[in-house]
Amino acid sequence: MDLRQDLRRNTETTVTDPVIARLRGIEKTFDGESLVVKGVDLDILRGEFLTLLGPSGSGKTTILMMLAGFETPTSGEIVIDGRPVAHLPPHKRDIGIVFQSYALFPHMTVAENLAFPLRVRHRPQGEIRDRVERALTIVRLGGFGGRRPNQLSGGQQQRVALARALVFAPKLVLMDEPLGALDKQLREHMQIEIKHIHQTLGVTFVYVTHDQGEALTMSDRVAVMSNGTIEQLDTPEHIYEAPLNAFVTHFIGENNRLPGRILSVDGRTCVVEVADGWRISALCVGKGAVGAPTTVSLRPERVRLGDDAADCVNRFDADVRELIYLGDHTRLRLSTCGQDEFVLKVAHTRGAPHLRPGARIVVGFALEDCRALDPG
Repeated sequence: MDLRQDLRRNTETTVTDPVIARLRGIEKTFDGESLVVKGVDLDILRGEFLTLLGPSGSGKTTILMMLAGFETPTSGEIVIDGRPVAHLPPHKRDIGIVFQSYALFPHMTVAENLAFPLRVRHRPQGEIRDRVERALTIVRLGGFGGRRPNQLSGGQQQRVALARALVFAPKLVLMDEPLGALDKQLREHMQIEIKHIHQTLGVTFVYVTHDQGEALTMSDRVAVMSNGTIEQLDTPEHIYEAPLNAFVTHFIGENNRLPGRILSVDGRTCVVEVADGWRISALCVGKGAVGAPTTVSLRPERVRLGDDAADCVNRFDADVRELIYLGDHTRLRLSTCGQDEFVLKVAHTRGAPHLRPGARIVVGFALEDCRALDPG
């Protein structure tokens, strides 16, 4: 069977269950006292690109290792394609894995590296040869089969590692910080390449990273993790545009953070008093009560300048402290709303703004762009 067709066999519309893997009540402790994963419930959908995103120590890699079978849950259940896998070793879970270190055998050629998982599965020699050739074509390394890993660039080695994970047509492909060793330009190129491979093949990917850009660029859904729990699971757009709490807001992208107290609540909106008596109208996210502490979050690119701020509900005078030219935009550091580190980003659609430190300007932002969250 063609490798591409074989990879798609688990994502066909004829499969009745749209969930390929279920995690229920998953907990993990290494010392018997502190939990690194705390009661995680997660459904992984067939054919999706799901990213586990979070800082170091958030539990994301531990979840990946439990899915792979290299770690055992302290409690809870993992089901893959309808089958509990608690007692299945890694090589019987039908999962491909890509590590940051590539984990290629240096004494083997590229083709031999790809053939290895097929040989341990006792596939016929003709099938091995065909699958290796097709896998190399998928990752655009046709003709590289005779080289050894040390004859390849970092990006090429990463593609070989991905091809090896795909060559036996697994149900799931797990990727643990796979681009962490690459330089910025190559990393960004590989993000797009991996996403294109996923879209072409339709195989289910579970990807672990602490890099927000990778998660937003590549994923169908993102699970933002902190302290062993999933803070929010949603599309990249909703994670960025509609974060549910202060942790998600401040971990994803840059934000102005304005601590204050809620003065009034009207349905989904509220008025917040921040430092020095400044008042901001915002969306009230979560359980906001009058008098409760809160943090207003506002992304720098949503702040308008000058005449563009004329129709904004929130409109304030500001003093320019610093300007940093960054090519496609200028970053302004302002003093306003009781903050000396208030940030505004001006896209250069009409050229860079002609401002100087010390200038007084007017800024504004829509109520819908401010989110009054937990104190964070």
